[in-house]
This record gives sequence, structure tokens and C-alpha cells, in this order.
Amino acid sequence: MAKVTAAITTSVDGYVAGPNDGPGNGLGDGGERLHYWVFGGPWTYDKEPKGEPSGEDAAWISEMIAKMGAVVGGRATYEASGHWGDKNPWDVPFFIVTHRPEEEPEGGAFTFVSGVRPAVDRAVAAAGDKDVHVMGGADVIRRALEAGLVDELTIIVAPVVLGGGKRLFEGFSDSLELEQLGARQSQYATFLEYRVKRG
Repeated sequence: MAKVTAAITTSVDGYVAGPNDGPGNGLGDGGERLHYWVFGGPWTYDKEPKGEPSGEDAAWISEMIAKMGAVVGGRATYEASGHWGDKNPWDVPFFIVTHRPEEEPEGGAFTFVSGVRPAVDRAVAAAGDKDVHVMGGADVIRRALEAGLVDELTIIVAPVVLGGGKRLFEGFSDSLELEQLGARQSQYATFLEYRVKRG
């Protein structure tokens, strides 16, 4: 059966996006710094990122992709990314959690689903013996954790203080007990990997 994993990048002060996040400014004001690890260094929304991850950053991405059989993401992330140019960036079934599933685009690159649990259930069915990866936004990951759907959580801490924006666990209505699985570090991020313990 598929394992459900989730990963999110946060600043040292706990923000997963800076202020004013949205289309054209997906990670908010100054939020690009959260994802230097993804692009191998500094980038901005003004110029298309050209770099590639290296070292531990590249290793983590490569391992995650190799195990991934389906992805669940949020509608806000889908919109903020510019719909990834209407092309699925993962080449595995991609389920978008939305209140408006009837707005699913043609072409089959994305499947719109109403609700986190139905989206994860469909992703598990599609993933076969591979993992389901729950990505941003923070609200989708938070709801998946609250519903007890996540087996493993990776928190990627970028060495930056944003001072404001959106927090992963803001409004979290439950408590979590996590078992540490491992940690790795690069110039741009510290990866903290946990198993989510169930009651």
C-alpha cells in the first residue's frame, strides 16, 4: 500500500510564505529565499529560475521523485504557480484539492477533487505501490495531518527569517507526536524527516 508523505519548506521563524503571496508572487514578498535549495541559489520572480539543486538538495529531490506515484496539491498553489504552464510538473497523477472541481482544465494534466481525504484516497489508488506526496499549500498539508492521512512529514528549514506571512501550523486544531527519522543539511536548507505517530 502507498505511503503518504508530506513536505514543506519553512523559514526559521515558521513561515511557509511571505506576506502578499499569490499569482505572480507565489511564495510572497521575499519568499523566494525559501526555495534557494530548489534552484541551487538565489532567484527572483522577475527572472525565470535557471539553476539546479546540488548535493543534499538534489539527493533529497531525487529520492522523493523516485518513490512518488501520485501528488496531491492545493488550489492556491496551483493558481500561484500559474498552473505550471498547464503542464503537470511531476509526470505522475496530480490531484488538486479545490472547492470548485467543476473548473478542472481539459487535457488531463490535473484532476480536481473536492476535499483532502477524497484527493488522498484517489492518489493512493493511482500510486499503486509507490508513495503519495502531499505538497503545498500549507492548508492542504495541515488538513491532511489533522485527518491522520500523513505517514511521514519532512520540514525543510531555510536559513532565513521572513518576519511575517503564512505559517504551516497556524490554526492547527490537533497535537502531533513525531518520531525523528533523520536529518540532512545543505547550504540552503536543513531537512528534518519525521514519522507521524498515531494514537
